[in-house]
Amino acid sequence: MTTGAMIATGVATSAPAQAAPVPTITAKGGFVMNAANGKTLFTKAADTKRLTASTTKVMTAKVVLSQPNLNLDAKVTIKKEYSDYIVKNTASSAGLIVGDKVTVRQLLYGMMLKSGCEAAMALADKFGSGSTISARTKNFIGKMNTTAKNLGMTNTKFDSFDGISKGANASTPRDLTKLARDVMKNSTFKKIVATKSYTAKTITKSGGTRNTTWDNTNKLLGWKGTIGIKTGSGTQSKYCLVFAATRNGKTIVGTVLTSTNETTRMADVKKLMDYGFATL
Repeated sequence: MTTGAMIATGVATSAPAQAAPVPTITAKGGFVMNAANGKTLFTKAADTKRLTASTTKVMTAKVVLSQPNLNLDAKVTIKKEYSDYIVKNTASSAGLIVGDKVTVRQLLYGMMLKSGCEAAMALADKFGSGSTISARTKNFIGKMNTTAKNLGMTNTKFDSFDGISKGANASTPRDLTKLARDVMKNSTFKKIVATKSYTAKTITKSGGTRNTTWDNTNKLLGWKGTIGIKTGSGTQSKYCLVFAATRNGKTIVGTVLTSTNETTRMADVKKLMDYGFATL
C-alpha cells in the first residue's frame, strides 16, 4: 500500500468529532437560535409563559424605532408624572430630572443601558396616541402587542411599557428571541445595546446643560463576542437576559427567563453561548 493510500485510509476511518454536550441551566426557561436563519440551537421550556421584567423594554425600543419618519433628535420634556411613576413603583431609574429636555435617542440609551422606567414611560407617552398620558401609554402598549403578533410571538402579551406587570405581562424564551433577532437588524438599536457607557447632554429647565452618564446593566458585554441585549430582574420574574453574540462572523441570539440570581444568570448565558456556537 502506498503512503498516500495509507493516509487516505486513515482519514476515512477516523472517528467523527464529538457533539458538544447539551448544557444544564438553572433558569426555568431558555432558548437559543442562529440569527442568520432562525434555526433552533437550544431549548428548555421555550414556550412556557413567564414574567419578562425589563426585557420588555426591547419591545418598547422596537416600537419606537419602527415609527415612520422617526427623528431621534426630537426633544421630549420630562414630566412630573414620569418621576411620580418611578417613586410609586420603586422602579429602576435613569435619573432624569423633571423639566429637562431629552432627545428620543437619549431616552433609548437611558432605557436600554440603565433600564430607566421613566425613560420607557416618556417614550410610550411620546409615541402613543390620545389626549392624556394614561391614554397614550395604553395606546403604545397596544402597538407593542400588535408588533408581537406581527412577529409571530404567539405566546406573548404585554400590559406595560417597562415590565412592571399588572399581572398579564408575559412572554416566552422563544418569543423574546424572535424579537431580538428582528430588532438587532436595526443599526441604531444594535449600537445602543452594545454600548457599555453613555453620557447624555440634556437641556435643563433653565436652558443650561446637564451631563448624565449611564452604565450598561449587562455585565456580559464584550465577553467572547457578546453584543447585547437587555437584562431584567424582579421579585417574581427573578433574573432574565435577552442576549446576542458574534464569533467568527456568525451571530446567535437567545433568552433565559427566571434564573435564580445574577451569578447563575450569567453562568447560564455563558453556557448557552458556548453551546450555541459549538452547534451552529
